Amino acid sequence: MKPFASRYLLVAAFSLFLAACSSKPAEQPVAPAQPDAWQQLEQSIASNELATAEDQLVALQGQAPDDARLEPHQRQLAEAYLRRSQIVLQKGDVNAAATALARARALMPQAPALTGGDAVAQARKAELEKAEAALKAAESKPKARVIDPTAPTTVVALKTTDSRAMRRQLDDIAADVVSYQCDVVFQVPRTEDAPWLKTLLQKRVRKLDSGFELKQKHEIQRSLPAQVVLIPHQQ
Repeated sequence: MKPFASRYLLVAAFSLFLAACSSKPAEQPVAPAQPDAWQQLEQSIASNELATAEDQLVALQGQAPDDARLEPHQRQLAEAYLRRSQIVLQKGDVNAAATALARARALMPQAPALTGGDAVAQARKAELEKAEAALKAAESKPKARVIDPTAPTTVVALKTTDSRAMRRQLDDIAADVVSYQCDVVFQVPRTEDAPWLKTLLQKRVRKLDSGFELKQKHEIQRSLPAQVVLIPHQQ
C-alpha cells in the first residue's frame, strides 16, 4: 500500500502544481507611452503636416500661454512654412507658395526671436523678404506659352512645313525666351536651316526687349525634324 499511496500523493501534488501554473494570470504587454502634446507638435512639423501643427500650437497656446516652449515651436513652424513656400515656388505653384508664405509671415511677427535685433533674427527676416521678392517676381511673369518653367528644358517641335504657323510659333517662343530668360538650342537636320531660324527668333526677341542678350546655338541632328530646346534660367 505504501508504494501506491506515495505514487498517489505525487500525482496529486503534480496536479496541484499544474493547476496553480494555469491559474496564474498571463502578463499583459505594456502599451508604449503616448507622446505628449509637445511631442505631437514636433512630429507634425517634422512630417510637414503644417496645418495640423498649427492647430496643435493654437491649442497649446490656450492651455499654457506662458510656457517657454511656445516661442521656439512657433519659430519652427514659421520656418517650415517658409521652406514650403520656397519649394513649391521652385515647382511653379505660385498659389501654394503665396499661401505658405502668408502663414510664415503671420506666425513670424508673433515670435520674438524672429523679430528681434540679433543676427539670427535678421538672417531669417532677410530670407523671408527674399522669398517674398521671388514670389512677387513669379506672379508678375506672363503665363508661359510653350515652355514648362519648372522643367530644366523644354523641347518644341517646329512647324517648318507651314511657314505661317511656324512664325506664330516663333512669336510664342520669343515671348517665353524673354520672360523666362531662356537659352536656345536649335536642333536641325541640315546646316543651312540654322541661320534663318536664328535670325527669325533674334528679330522677335529684339522687338520685345532690345536689351535682351539672346544666347542661341544650333546642333545638327540629321535623324530628327527641326526642333528647339529652351533652357530657362532657374531663379
